[in-house]
Amino acid sequence: MPQQALLQQRKSESEKSRIPVGVAMSGGVDSSVTATLLKNMGYTVHGFFMALAQPDLDQQIDRVKKVAAHLDIPLTVIDLAAEFKEMVLDYFIQSYFAGKTPNPCIICNPRIKFGRLLEEILAAGCDCMATGHYARIRKGKDGSFHLLKGLDAKKDQSYFLHRLTQEQLARILMPLGGQKKENVYRMAAELGIAGVHGDESQDVCFLKGQDLNSFLAGFLEKDKGEGPIVTLDGQEVGLHQGMHCYTVGQRKGLGIPDATPYYVVALDPQHNAVVVGKKEDLWQRELCVGEINWISGKEPDLPCDFLTKIRYRHEGAPAHVMPFAKGHYRVHFHEQQLAITPGQFAVFYEGDKVVGGGVIL
Repeated sequence: MPQQALLQQRKSESEKSRIPVGVAMSGGVDSSVTATLLKNMGYTVHGFFMALAQPDLDQQIDRVKKVAAHLDIPLTVIDLAAEFKEMVLDYFIQSYFAGKTPNPCIICNPRIKFGRLLEEILAAGCDCMATGHYARIRKGKDGSFHLLKGLDAKKDQSYFLHRLTQEQLARILMPLGGQKKENVYRMAAELGIAGVHGDESQDVCFLKGQDLNSFLAGFLEKDKGEGPIVTLDGQEVGLHQGMHCYTVGQRKGLGIPDATPYYVVALDPQHNAVVVGKKEDLWQRELCVGEINWISGKEPDLPCDFLTKIRYRHEGAPAHVMPFAKGHYRVHFHEQQLAITPGQFAVFYEGDKVVGGGVIL
């Protein structure tokens, strides 16, 4: 059942009382249009804002208050800063110092946004939670829920949502999943909220204008600073200022002159070393994943071929997925892939449907 039909069904199931929906609001165009659409469809809309570790928290609260006042809906600010630090911020920092490249949004979604915030929204008496994500949720004939790519390929956010559970998907609405971004801006104008919502943010919320290396430097331990840059055969060719400043595939900032450029091909936290090689050394055919979440709640029949994305902007490539060891899976690509990065996530698709995914080990 498509998301729009699911919206209408939930509405028709309660003709005598308007269904209360909690909308996760940031003050941006997507959540503002989401709240407006639901209100115009007859839902009782209540806005909720997450106070996390945003550097511009006061400005964000002022912005979302203006949107809520314009829409004439109540707004509740939920302080989740302590949980966010424990579940997301600490993971983010520790990952970099362990030589991995983290993705904080993927961790935040199931634990904070669709975890703790969803709990607060349901506790406030709302029937479900809505967000402005560009992804779709479909209910199958057997009652299970499927997570699908957003219709707008350039804005699709299903990759970031692959760790959601059946219980969470059953309580979530994503009205923009079937829309193109340009249509959302047009709707904002037609709905009378253009100029009320804020600008769209592309930053990690707790960085917002702050340089990543400067942010991490505040948590740097003495023995995690300067170290060797070495080639794959062990030759030392330079010094780095902190392993956290580098990620697999990086070319800029190495300061190693040669006939052809060097790239970071691995990070070695045990020796506080950055390992470099040539571009051809970045191509790999296999990876291992752990901490798998299967959207259906159970492991599919394996081995099996899935279209596999190894980072958000990766187009995806066919790969053979098979159990490897307890809790670990081996992913063998039909063709070599560039810059497979530990700490990032491999996400498996069947067409538009998200099957599941796990962290690249």
